[in-house]
Amino acid sequence: MSRAITELPPGAEAFLARPCSATLTTLRPDGTPHVAPVRFTYDAATALVRVATRAGTRKARNVAAGGPSARVALCQADGFRWVTLEGGATVTDDPARLAEAVRRYTVRYGTAPPAPPDLAVVEFTVDHVLTLNLNG
Repeated sequence: MSRAITELPPGAEAFLARPCSATLTTLRPDGTPHVAPVRFTYDAATALVRVATRAGTRKARNVAAGGPSARVALCQADGFRWVTLEGGATVTDDPARLAEAVRRYTVRYGTAPPAPPDLAVVEFTVDHVLTLNLNG
């Protein structure tokens, strides 16, 4: 059975540090879900998730269109183990925030993300966690 919590259980941080992909769910302006595979980073100290992307992607446009009430869910799964992180999201092209997203991505995945001219970062602070089959 899954658990809904606000902080990560033991084992979840290590699970999220693995260089895996995840799915990011955003809501289109008509309220329907858009699910996209992404690479991401999770900063345990601040509970901040970063997804580097192009500003013109559907996911970035959905977050921007949602304004201050935009919500996202990111799920990393491996078989019957998974963690879903949820929170209110923003999208930015602020150079300092982009640089930090690129730095963390490069550390996690061993290579820099693509660098299109419209690079942006979707960021959200985790306020809800769902897990299955993790210790703790």
